[in-house]
Amino acid sequence: MGKVRRVIVRRVRAPGSRGSLPDGRGNNSKLIDNETIKRFNPSVLELGDINAPCREKEAVAAVFDLTGFTAFCNQVDSYLVIPKFLNDFLEWFFSNIRKRITEKDYGDHSTLWTGLPIMVKFLGDGLLVLWDAQKMTEEQICQLAGTLHKVCCAYRTEFYPRISMVVNKPPATLRCGVARGKVYGIGNDKEYVGHCINNATRLSRLSSLTFCFPHRGFQVREHMPAQFRQVFVPKYVSIPGVGDNELVWVVNEEYSRLTEKNREMFRSLETVGV
Repeated sequence: MGKVRRVIVRRVRAPGSRGSLPDGRGNNSKLIDNETIKRFNPSVLELGDINAPCREKEAVAAVFDLTGFTAFCNQVDSYLVIPKFLNDFLEWFFSNIRKRITEKDYGDHSTLWTGLPIMVKFLGDGLLVLWDAQKMTEEQICQLAGTLHKVCCAYRTEFYPRISMVVNKPPATLRCGVARGKVYGIGNDKEYVGHCINNATRLSRLSSLTFCFPHRGFQVREHMPAQFRQVFVPKYVSIPGVGDNELVWVVNEEYSRLTEKNREMFRSLETVGV
């Protein structure tokens, strides 16, 4: 028989591999106790009792979009300007909403001509604002649409010039889409979902317009206050996920400034035979 050759295999531990776990997990793995892992559950969403039945409400949803916010956040040393911008913007926004839904009575008393929003949610590059429409009149709903347009105008004429002197290249435009419809409260109304929220989101990004709301749910010709009625003009447009021939109201002055190419997506009432 030939000689049996013994082969010796030397296992070399790679630098930094000391303490690796036997199942192949690296040093980034952490040992955790059961209580820690149990805390990662739906409660972190702070939605309350999500097993509770949804409660239906009629609402007016407004989605505000800060155009250019992503580019603003990507500038050099953005961590220095983002907190300042958001703090000033949110303080201004809430104050502006309060001011515009408040009316003076005779004497020193003031009243709200409509209720405060039932929810305001930060969306990363804007805000979702919901009003309970169940106790609002048709005139109040139309007036609310006109008022929200004024908020967008005030951003451009009041807030933007001021914040431009404080932070570098802030978002220049605040856009808004408004829609009316049913919403469903989740977790004892900690959160809301509904088609009108999705619709408002789409309308907030319609072409280069800063403000838009649908004809459905807003009786403009019958109930829009006179100071707002002349601001808007009706147009037909295709809205993804909604319909190919939707009647919406846009700001007449903005529409007249659109390029011919951008106007092609809109159709007048006469064009569709109405």
